[in-house]
Amino acid sequence: MNNRIRELRQQKGWSQADLATLLKVSRQTVNALERGRYDPSLPLAFNVARLFDLTIEDVFQPDQE
Repeated sequence: MNNRIRELRQQKGWSQADLATLLKVSRQTVNALERGRYDPSLPLAFNVARLFDLTIEDVFQPDQE
């Protein structure tokens, strides 16, 4: 799954640790999300989208088959 988390985080001027604190996850989780190595749970995806005031579809896009 592709996402815009790194881009959105950088626009806010947040570090990975800042974002992790806001989402109540580890910095390693944020890193894995940004690198596409971890697909978030549905509640986490909602929290990410809500934090950036976007829809889930604006943040996450499925891989193209």
